[in-house]
Amino acid sequence: MNFQQMRIIRETVRCNYNLTQVGHTLFKSQSGVSKHIKDLEDELGVALFVRKGKRLLGLTAPGQELLVIVERMLHDVHNIRTLAEHYTSRDMGDLTVATTHTQSRYVLPSVIQGFKQLFPKVHLRLLQASPTEIATMLIEGKADIGIATESLSGYEELITFPYYSWHHTVVVPPKHPLVVLEQVTLEDIAQYPIITYIDGHTGRSAIDKSFANAGLKPDIVMTAMASDVIKTYVELGMGVGIIANMAFNDKQDQHLSIISAKPFFQQHTTLLAVRKGHFLRRFGYQFLELCNPELAETTLQGAIQVAP
Repeated sequence: MNFQQMRIIRETVRCNYNLTQVGHTLFKSQSGVSKHIKDLEDELGVALFVRKGKRLLGLTAPGQELLVIVERMLHDVHNIRTLAEHYTSRDMGDLTVATTHTQSRYVLPSVIQGFKQLFPKVHLRLLQASPTEIATMLIEGKADIGIATESLSGYEELITFPYYSWHHTVVVPPKHPLVVLEQVTLEDIAQYPIITYIDGHTGRSAIDKSFANAGLKPDIVMTAMASDVIKTYVELGMGVGIIANMAFNDKQDQHLSIISAKPFFQQHTTLLAVRKGHFLRRFGYQFLELCNPELAETTLQGAIQVAP
């Protein structure tokens, strides 16, 4: 067995058993990929894939067990390379952070600015994705750090740390009828068309739950991933917006009025996540500490470097 064969096993699963796509990913021909798989199966004496003719349909039981070992071995190889870079170029390298639009647009700018001042030679890649996509990136080694409110705590491969807490708030045009009410209720809000986040983004499930618990069925006329998009259509008078409170800026959002919704919607905690056993460079720990100063490098390192 060699590392090329291990990479092919992993990519075959990631590419949904499409060997043509595997070849494109690893810069090999389809026939070359097939030969590597056949050679490995002959060497081990077991079939790793379920087949129908020449097509691969899935993993056999031995293949499923082998995949776990392969993932671990390839991750350790990545850690070895990162370890070498850590000692040969301490303040140079790459850091990939996967997060949502809301976090990258409204929360991270000051952190990233401070980070680049400390590590000007580090190449920072900021990837925007959904919470479930962020978790997958971390597990597959495509990102070093993940930041999101939802999903990240639900994976045993990941370890999470608290970043900050936030809540939803309501935004409307300045002359909206809700603005003149002395005390707005959830029933008042539900009387108007609502614009908010799509399912699985920025606490949307909690918004739905709040209305359901109150016995209300709001008319959600439009959804979007980005708070900026929601605010744009609220300004056009198309509905009442429900957004994360950190997405509202007094100076930039002068054409909107904000209505506190703390009594109606639960508090959320955004999480920082790293794959267990992932070797994080010194500047990676520094990035986490800039997000939450209570997270010391020694504490983080001890927690992350547990057996995956």
